[in-house]
Amino acid sequence: MSSGWSWYVIALVVFNLAGCTWLLWWTAKRRPGDPRPEDTSHYWDGDITEFNKPMPRWWILGFYIAIAFGVAYLFWFGGLGGYQGMGRWSSQGEHAQAKAAADARLEQTFAAYKGQPLPALAGNPQARELGRSIFANTCATCHGSSAQGATGYPNLSDDIWHWGGAPERVLETVVDGREGVMPPWGTVLTGMGGPNAVDYVSAYVRSLSNPEAMRNNFLAAQGKPLYEGVCVACHGIEGKGNPELGAPDLTDGYWMYGGSSEAIRESIANGRKGSMPAHGELLGETRARLVAAYVWSLSNRKGNGAAPRAGSH
Repeated sequence: MSSGWSWYVIALVVFNLAGCTWLLWWTAKRRPGDPRPEDTSHYWDGDITEFNKPMPRWWILGFYIAIAFGVAYLFWFGGLGGYQGMGRWSSQGEHAQAKAAADARLEQTFAAYKGQPLPALAGNPQARELGRSIFANTCATCHGSSAQGATGYPNLSDDIWHWGGAPERVLETVVDGREGVMPPWGTVLTGMGGPNAVDYVSAYVRSLSNPEAMRNNFLAAQGKPLYEGVCVACHGIEGKGNPELGAPDLTDGYWMYGGSSEAIRESIANGRKGSMPAHGELLGETRARLVAAYVWSLSNRKGNGAAPRAGSH
């Protein structure tokens, strides 16, 4: 707050307090010439008389005490512009103190799981439940409460991992985040294979997860050499992907952005950009480890003592 605004607030507060005090004093006193309380000459219905009596002394004293309390409160807690107050109190400081106390309690709760490997945590029902709670508070916004994701957000309950499904890779994803980029190839492919090149590659990419569709498929046959000239750098000659780059396996039938011809064509022509924020600083090492163990357990049911899932999607 600037000094000008600070003085403005101080003046406004002082004016209001002084005004209240003066008004209380002015209206409470009796002056020479005032009629006696019973001499107002105001009557209704013959026997109802309006008196002019001052407020009881204890009531007036209560008002003065309230004003004095307000002045003391402002000097102790602040409220006079930029003046911080003799007690040095601030809402920010109180929040920091409450957060530190809560963090200390949480640290005590999580201390038993500190540094444990993910498979061990995934096999511990209490640790898994803590991880589920952290997931619900932190990750469900994007991945859903059941961790099955949505368009543009990966399904975490199956066995498909674009960045690798080993425990240490899952923990790395939670702590450091991921940046997945699919460059736009529309202009490049059009220059290589003409105006229908993107459609050719789209047809070939779709056929990778359904080899039967490759047979007698003119579009897919035209797209194969274009794919091998552009896409193999990330997705590999067989379309198996590359977890080091986050390049998805194109043969598993899972399409994070949709598996329709239009959705695949959009991905190839205009690219995609996915971002998984880093949560290491937000959660801390132990909580990140717990939520990573919970996520890992969703696709490793045997590792957490649960029955295997019926399918991967």
